[in-house]
Amino acid sequence: MRTTLDLPENLIKEAMSATHTSTKTAVIIKALEELVQKSKVSELKQFRGIVALDINLDDLRNRHL
Repeated sequence: MRTTLDLPENLIKEAMSATHTSTKTAVIIKALEELVQKSKVSELKQFRGIVALDINLDDLRNRHL
């Protein structure tokens, strides 16, 4: 989707440097992906201590991939 945005140039440059991306499009896509991921993680945190998982952490840590 093509969109025109008015963004602070210094913020875009800083984000590009921090994420090692070479284009404005790439840095905006990365920022949006991370925002969505952060939101999903935040939503999952509401289930902490509520969902009973029948797992053995020792077995998980010793598995060989």
